[in-house]
Amino acid sequence: MKKTSSKKAPEKRCTWAANDPLMAAYHDEEWGRPEHDSRALWEKLVLDGFQAGLSWITILRKRDAFRKAFQGFDPEKIARYGAKDVKRLLADPGIIRSRAKIEATIGNAKAYLAMQEEGIDFSDFLWDLAGGKPKRNTWKSTSQVPAQTPASVKMSAALKERGFKFAGPVIVYAWMQAVGMVNDHLTTCPWRDT
Repeated sequence: MKKTSSKKAPEKRCTWAANDPLMAAYHDEEWGRPEHDSRALWEKLVLDGFQAGLSWITILRKRDAFRKAFQGFDPEKIARYGAKDVKRLLADPGIIRSRAKIEATIGNAKAYLAMQEEGIDFSDFLWDLAGGKPKRNTWKSTSQVPAQTPASVKMSAALKERGFKFAGPVIVYAWMQAVGMVNDHLTTCPWRDT
């Protein structure tokens, strides 16, 4: 019997990422991999907030433009944004031009920095809430994957208590999946164990 290659078969990846090359690359290279860098976690939370009401592929296609428009998602720079910056961002066709989401990003940068000033590491704070290690689920179908969980409700409440906006339980759960706090790769997905 011929031994199969250890290379992951693209046709077996999670179904949500199967039909678009950009989504497939995101799934294969980023989604569900544990992220512990505080600034990267914050950037991904902001992007998930921008996704609210939209599809992830929309955000993924605009991610480079977001990074440019928001100066590399540097919280210190964004926290100083004023009316002129909001106007500039609202005129930028490369990003989602939602005043509420732009203003939330500025507020979230301030909340992030306030935590730093208190000596609270963003990554440690959130990973502690998540139990310190990825939760591994055993979903066989995307229809089994919940939109939110008690853990995302708890984390959302903790973020909101610290002043974060666009951090509801559904957004937070999508973010927890993206940053690897939750391993929601389907049981049939070859990337489940990466």
